[in-house]
Amino acid sequence: MQTPKPAQLLRILIGEAARHEGKPLHEAIVMKARDMQLAGATVLRAGMGFGHSHKVHTAKILQLSDDLPLLVEIIDTEDKISAFLPVLDQMMSHGTVTLETVQMLRYGTEP
Repeated sequence: MQTPKPAQLLRILIGEAARHEGKPLHEAIVMKARDMQLAGATVLRAGMGFGHSHKVHTAKILQLSDDLPLLVEIIDTEDKISAFLPVLDQMMSHGTVTLETVQMLRYGTEP
């Protein structure tokens, strides 16, 4: 049985329309996390949500939004997440970021 190791979970809440250097922001974030060899990143699309503007973005047919909420989750050690934060800061113009201390179990072979 594996022993859980301390880690940090970085959650980035942005809109689908957000861009960084002409690319979708969520793609740029995931690729940068990969370049920095963080343990993992996942993008989840939400069906409904709102941010600082309080405008509701939804996937309902009658109110279809082209800016659905996205959640990017990245996990790794506290040191590696801390090193990623200044890079993320340069990429973000809107959104919300949260950090949580979690326990991580890794399965499979290390690359």
